[in-house]
Amino acid sequence: MNRETKRMMQRQGQDPEGEAPPRRAQQPARRPAKREPFSPRRFSHEVRQELRQVAWPSRAEVINYTTVTLATLVLLIVLIFLLNFGFSKAIFWLFAS
Repeated sequence: MNRETKRMMQRQGQDPEGEAPPRRAQQPARRPAKREPFSPRRFSHEVRQELRQVAWPSRAEVINYTTVTLATLVLLIVLIFLLNFGFSKAIFWLFAS
C-alpha cells in the first residue's frame, strides 16, 4: 500500500493498519444564527457588489456570440423544415396508394 492510499484512508476515517480509528468526542449541536430581517436597501447593495465581480464580455465578444447563435438557429430551422417537409411528403405518398 503506498503513501497516497494510506493518506486517503486516513481522511476517510479508516486506519490503514487495520485497527479501529480513534473515536472523536461529539461536540454539542450549535444553534443556527439568527436571521436578520429583510432589507431592500441591503439586498440592492449586495446585488451591486456581486455584479461588480462578474466578468462582463466585451462588445466584440457579444457580437461574435450573437452571430454564432443566430447562424446556428437559422441552420437548425432549415434542417427541421426540410425533415418535416420530407417526412410529410413520404407519409402522403405512403397513404395515397
